[in-house]
Amino acid sequence: MAKYRDALPQLSGGTFLSDGGIETTLLFLEGFDLPYFAAFHLLKDTAGELALRKYFSGYAALARQHGVGFVLESATWRASADWGAKLGYSADAMRDANRRAVALLHDIRAQHESAATPMVVSGCIGPRGDGYNPESFMDVTEAERYHALQATTFRDADADMVTAITMTYPNEAIGVTRAAGAAGMPVAISFTVETDGRLPNGQTLREGIEEVDAATGNAPVYYMINCAHPTHFAATLTPGAAWTSRIRGVRANASTKSHAELDQATELDFGNPAELAQQYRELGARLPNLRVLGGCCGTDQRHLEAIAAAWAASR
Repeated sequence: MAKYRDALPQLSGGTFLSDGGIETTLLFLEGFDLPYFAAFHLLKDTAGELALRKYFSGYAALARQHGVGFVLESATWRASADWGAKLGYSADAMRDANRRAVALLHDIRAQHESAATPMVVSGCIGPRGDGYNPESFMDVTEAERYHALQATTFRDADADMVTAITMTYPNEAIGVTRAAGAAGMPVAISFTVETDGRLPNGQTLREGIEEVDAATGNAPVYYMINCAHPTHFAATLTPGAAWTSRIRGVRANASTKSHAELDQATELDFGNPAELAQQYRELGARLPNLRVLGGCCGTDQRHLEAIAAAWAASR
């Protein structure tokens, strides 16, 4: 059931955790083969599905432990047409994979949600191209058409919202926003940035957010930043500015390395969980509406445990 679609609780205050780096955890820590970083591909067999259930259940339990909300983000970052085709999936098979990924989250919510820990089911949409280094750019119409299948599938699967993760340029983010709107789904947009705080296409984060808002009438319910370390973008955030007030979520990398360095890495860089947690606390001073705290590449439950504890101590 789309329990919160009409009134997302993270818009009303409180703290919400999300998960960490799902792909890096499953690949480097759990030993699963993830071609093209496609976590949804694990749904093809029982062992993979059990691994996903274990992964999300651990984070849901952590949120309950801390008495905060939780955003369940589906394992579908790579579950769009082009990536699915590389793995041999038909359009119907992709719809089924996206539905199953959301159904799994409904099960997790049914098992772990409490009055103190509302759990929002979000359908995750990733970029059509490389999340670090896009080689081609769609116009808005093409982007809307490309992402429509996932948006409508998430609606039909009773997700509460759509979250576009690791967006690299505004046109694709606008296209996702319009596809979600056409499906009647609230949408959050999460941009990634390089070590200089700029989007991979060279625009500033401010320019990206303002361009999407201008083109969509402020349609995204909020923005996020993911797949970058806080040291890459903290200095670019202007406290009190209208555009920074639109940012409600951060899913940072554990490592300070650049996207190019991470792309070539053969070992996982866990960074420093305690230091990362302190940096999240400091981001709270620059982002007055920051509510959704998760992780990206290299982070796991250790990082989210430290972030949750540090954040609670600062409230």
